[in-house]
Amino acid sequence: MIEGASNVRPKIIGARIQRLEDPRFLTGNSSFVDDKRIPDTVHVAFRRSEHSHARIINIDTVAALQMSGVVGVFTAADIASMTKPIRATSRMKDYHSTEFVPLAAEKVRYVGEPIAAVVAQSRYIAEDALEQIDIEFDPLPYVVDPELALDNAAPLLHDEAGTNVLVSRAFTRGDVDAAMASAAVKVGGRFRFRRKTPAALENRSYLAVFDPGKQALTLYSSTQVPGLVRDALADILDMPGHRLRVVAPDVGGGFGGKASVYPEEVVVCVLARKLGRAVKWTSDRMEDLMSTSQAFDEIVDAELAVGADGELLGLKADVIGDVGAYSIYPWTASLEPVQVVSFLPGPYRLSNYSGRVRGVATSKPPMGPYRGVGRPISTFVMERLIDMAARKLAIDPKEMRARNLVKTEEFPYKIASGIVWDRSGFQECLEAACKKINYAGFRAEQAEARKAGRWLGIGIASYAELTGIGSRISAAPGMPINTGTETATIRIDATGAVRAVFGIASHGQGLETSLAQIVAEELGVRIEDIEIVQGDSAAVAHSTGTYASRSAVLAGGAATLTARDLREKVVQTASHLFEASAADIEVEDGIISVVGTDKTMSFREFAKAFYSQMGSLPKGVRETLDLEASKLYDPFFGTTTSATHIAVVEIDPETYGVEVRRYVVAEDCGRIINPLIVEGQVHGGVAQGIGAALLEKVVHDESGQILTASFVDYVVPSAAEIPELEVVHIESESPSTLGGYRGMGEGGTIGAPAAIANALADALSPLGIEINELPATTECLFRLIEKAKANEKGTIG
Repeated sequence: MIEGASNVRPKIIGARIQRLEDPRFLTGNSSFVDDKRIPDTVHVAFRRSEHSHARIINIDTVAALQMSGVVGVFTAADIASMTKPIRATSRMKDYHSTEFVPLAAEKVRYVGEPIAAVVAQSRYIAEDALEQIDIEFDPLPYVVDPELALDNAAPLLHDEAGTNVLVSRAFTRGDVDAAMASAAVKVGGRFRFRRKTPAALENRSYLAVFDPGKQALTLYSSTQVPGLVRDALADILDMPGHRLRVVAPDVGGGFGGKASVYPEEVVVCVLARKLGRAVKWTSDRMEDLMSTSQAFDEIVDAELAVGADGELLGLKADVIGDVGAYSIYPWTASLEPVQVVSFLPGPYRLSNYSGRVRGVATSKPPMGPYRGVGRPISTFVMERLIDMAARKLAIDPKEMRARNLVKTEEFPYKIASGIVWDRSGFQECLEAACKKINYAGFRAEQAEARKAGRWLGIGIASYAELTGIGSRISAAPGMPINTGTETATIRIDATGAVRAVFGIASHGQGLETSLAQIVAEELGVRIEDIEIVQGDSAAVAHSTGTYASRSAVLAGGAATLTARDLREKVVQTASHLFEASAADIEVEDGIISVVGTDKTMSFREFAKAFYSQMGSLPKGVRETLDLEASKLYDPFFGTTTSATHIAVVEIDPETYGVEVRRYVVAEDCGRIINPLIVEGQVHGGVAQGIGAALLEKVVHDESGQILTASFVDYVVPSAAEIPELEVVHIESESPSTLGGYRGMGEGGTIGAPAAIANALADALSPLGIEINELPATTECLFRLIEKAKANEKGTIG
């Protein structure tokens, strides 16, 4: 525990409470979008493009319309009068927005883009009818390789933009050229992180229900951002917010892939409104893999200058991000590429930095948010450079980091790209992780293993991230939408039960439990007496949803403020009921009492006295001390979360298969609400990070056709590939947030790829092999090792 950490474990906050939501999931009583049954529902199937770039000459829907059971076939022309155009706007210079397209009109820009929607009595009929739609295309030149798309002579995906570069930005601090000139050692290269897809357990699913009498529309959506979707629909459909409601029921994972507004989401709403009946669409896995937003597709040319003593002197980088066919709504094409270059300096002292980034449009599904957003790539690059420099200077990788990580007394620290780190356990995480894994002991074991010809390696990755970002900046660079506030409303009803309402939207994080713990602790009630309401745009006046490691910090802060306010009302009211001083009223574990007496009452008795019993309170008390409170919380800047990951891997010299033998995470996510939930989040994030490091890769061929549209070809890790994870908590309360909380939902995915890459490079260091591309699949390792062996033979010869 680092200096400033709380030594007092609270009664409820910090307890290992089993997740309250789990019984309904484990017993099959959860309710996902596709579980909902509305009478007279019709189903949609989408005719998608088989071309990556082509003009649409004609769409013939006559044969499809004549099929029995088909209710209608709709194209862009059919719904144009029912929608208004929107764009993902940005305040950033050199940014080009693209129009949000529910159905492709004049041309298609990626394989899988929806062109027509068939509405039928069943999904089976709708799918059959798709085959009867005849579309005449005029194929256009491919725009698949982001580097080729940069060329001024390259075909354009969006003619009005006049370029395929949808966003560009540069960061400069200090004198990088002078740093490079004075360096004892320079290391660098081209780093490549391949395209990835979220692959959530539940595919995207939407059910739109229109009430003709009230002219009201309710969308049940497997979304992370019901508030953002509601606001976008209000603009697209030109409807007032009070007649639009977006509900995210139980959601089976999101990882960022369900945090954007999608064409299918809008189309089901348009059709429900037009037809006056419920309209449903649930993606199949092939559709999900070819049309849900993708991420991590970045090329980084980077060079690091280092002094003879290991001091980091300067860093320069040029980043090309493949942002796909559209600037995704609302996050924009800047979301991932700009954050790659922003976070590249990492948690290190570094005075000289020059970074340039360009987000390039290609004929692929749009790049969108994915767990970690940019930081897995920036961490991969920086941590590889640190290890490369350490090897060249013959400094141990742990010592190299210890010399350069920001120290406690240096906080707050402004890194070279302008991000400010508040106090966090950078050095402490490194030390704790190395102690847990017995780093020195492993190095001795490794030396013996190498004598026996084994390829055994250890990799360290240290990183920092901004979490719980407030209103000072948006979650996406330049995006003009406020993502930095959260509201809570808490009320005590006539039975003494507590209802706490939030605008966040849980999709696996355990927020129902975490927020209940905060409310229980701050209000003084029992957890079992609390209901958490979330995932409903109608619940609060404004909210966005759950993403960017924000919900524990923002919703937790709002819960704290609101519960404290309501507790004060309870105390004041109880002082009247007990005829005692408010200073003597104690509220704990659902019991209200007068200190030093035997006077007590339960919350049920208290609520009955307040709401129902005549004459129990003086005139005016009920009006001024109503048992409801609502507060908005804004952390303004947000806070810093940090961690060190250490992976131990062994490569089979015959099959080139990789075994992750041990994996340790030491993380500082501030005051911990529930260690079980924190550890679960770390485990899930690391599993996804291992997938990104070793297995998962979306592949498009030279014509833009996707080659990984099933789990046969797009390989995700199974339990067999994930080791037992060891987690160390460095619990330093954030100085920047109410409650001392920090966000931690993305950290596992940020650190794991870099730690695995460094471990692989360490294992193969006797062969002189560096790991500069991820995923490092078995095939990739085979090629690298065989090439190294061939070079060695050539040198010997």
